[in-house]
Amino acid sequence: MDNQFALTATLAEVQPLRYTPAGLPAIDVVLAHESVQSEAGADRQVKLTAKAIAFGVLAERLARQALGSCWRIRGFMAAGRNGKGLVLHIQEMQQE
Repeated sequence: MDNQFALTATLAEVQPLRYTPAGLPAIDVVLAHESVQSEAGADRQVKLTAKAIAFGVLAERLARQALGSCWRIRGFMAAGRNGKGLVLHIQEMQQE
């Protein structure tokens, strides 16, 4: 089964870099997205925020980025740590 997600978004919130019990760098961020999408033949204004997490080198890289910077993000969706909501696990990122 596929679980792939792509989004162009800005960094709205960045939590401090932390480390997992195994010593892996991790960072929690909130991404903000605005666009116009076509749905059922009509344009639709889309605004959303999404929780995301990155590990390893990507976490260290995100920790150095400015709020409001724009990124093309790719990853997969998973349940949050508390089992509520979805979290985007970042696997690739490229600055726009």
